[in-house]
Amino acid sequence: MSEPSGLRRLLYRTPVYRWMIRPRRPVDIATPLTSLWPGDAARGRALVDDELALGGRAFTLPNSAWAPVDAPIEWRAALDGFDWLADLRDLGGDLGRRRARELVGRWLERYQRWDPLAWRPDVTGRRIAAWLGHHGFFCASADDEFRERVLSSLAAQARHLARTIDDTPSGAGRIAAIKGLVLAAVGLKGLEGLLNPALRLEAALAEQILADGGHASRSPSVHLAVLRDLIEIRQALRLARVAPPPALAQAIEAMSAMLRYLRHGDGGLALFNGSNEEAGPLIDAVIQQSESRSRLAVGAPDFGIERLHAGRTSVFVDCGDTAATDGRIHAGPLSFELSVGRERLIVNLGGSALLPEAWATAQRATAAHSTLTIDDTNAIRLEPGAPPASIVKGREDSDGQIWFEATHDGYADRLGATHQRRFYLSADGEDLRGEEVITGAAGKPYQLRFHLHPRVQVSLVQNAAAALLRLPSGSGFRLRVSGGRLDLGEAVYLGRPEEMKRTQHLLVTGTLEAQTSIKWALRREGKR
Repeated sequence: MSEPSGLRRLLYRTPVYRWMIRPRRPVDIATPLTSLWPGDAARGRALVDDELALGGRAFTLPNSAWAPVDAPIEWRAALDGFDWLADLRDLGGDLGRRRARELVGRWLERYQRWDPLAWRPDVTGRRIAAWLGHHGFFCASADDEFRERVLSSLAAQARHLARTIDDTPSGAGRIAAIKGLVLAAVGLKGLEGLLNPALRLEAALAEQILADGGHASRSPSVHLAVLRDLIEIRQALRLARVAPPPALAQAIEAMSAMLRYLRHGDGGLALFNGSNEEAGPLIDAVIQQSESRSRLAVGAPDFGIERLHAGRTSVFVDCGDTAATDGRIHAGPLSFELSVGRERLIVNLGGSALLPEAWATAQRATAAHSTLTIDDTNAIRLEPGAPPASIVKGREDSDGQIWFEATHDGYADRLGATHQRRFYLSADGEDLRGEEVITGAAGKPYQLRFHLHPRVQVSLVQNAAAALLRLPSGSGFRLRVSGGRLDLGEAVYLGRPEEMKRTQHLLVTGTLEAQTSIKWALRREGKR
């Protein structure tokens, strides 16, 4: 996020600035707004007991301060964003309502003055939307003093946001900030004038929404979050009887089709570029509220995720632009995931922006993906401004069978090597074959990983010449590999929100020649 200048930071902290943005008359609701998204009653119950889990990390909220001092910055940003009010709402009864009022009141006491994180434009936009969307739950029936404090603060936050929204770089955070401004202009009396600057939305959409409907971050989780924001903006404009910009309707339609495309058979998302599975009921609600029935007629050439589907099997392959957009691109070119029916078999590590810095680096590494690594080196450089890898791909479909291949040159500048990956998927989905062709880097070691979902049971068989994989349903698959040594190793899985689970990965190792071919086959057990 872009930081305001030192002079403005001094101004924001002064009583004069607080006087500039505070409302001159009592604030009231102009148009009641309602949050569209489901919460989690179990998380709401934990929050009543001071435990809050966000993005894979749980902390106890302190009594003497607003946020845990050891929580990562983006965890605290999520705390300040108040999306978790939905969890307290879904808890039901008066317990959640009282807890919501208590926490909102604590925030008001702590942040009457500007704070660089709590008042950051994207965080402020999310908080405004959460408070207005849950006003009927926690605020409408409160005493007059509390209600006036909340509404007065909302007006001041919105006025500050209107002044600082240009501090938000292009990306998902800019759309979250715009959302807050739109909802404030619609939801609060006297702030209608903020609507025009808020509707700079079309420029943000042109920058961020790709031609195939994917978000420029190439992260399925970010894609979902942005689509949620756009649907909330459309709902608010409709309630205010303001015609939404045509680009908004087009973006929602295209992004909804992409969201359907990115789902595994269990209803969750594919794990690329910092994504996690996300909650199935939330994804269902977003698709329903999108009011779209569109599906992708072809693949996702701009978003860069290729989907191979046959029978009950879905395979997703990352073959998109590796330029570091929003700092979310992972070093996982040509990595793949596989699910059978509603069960995941081969996965990537997943990820979360709310984990400690060490994990933020580890989850982006090539080794955290189901793909090939040369000499324990990332397939692309992750530092800002690093040159992207070039990826060339091709696909053929015939009688339900699918052949797909892609090549990346991420190692060319450092190791003089290219990696080509070929897939064949049978028409019944029960036979997946792959080949890794590495040209160059002779004498260097390679590591080919197949990360397994935590619910998969695995054992090496045939004197470690193959591996037997079993899904919770009892379905069995056998992985055979030629061209390398097969071992079993420990790993972790960050694919589920608020969870970090131990799992295993199958590891194929060897030494490269001038040109090396590693072939593997994953077939359903018992199939002839």
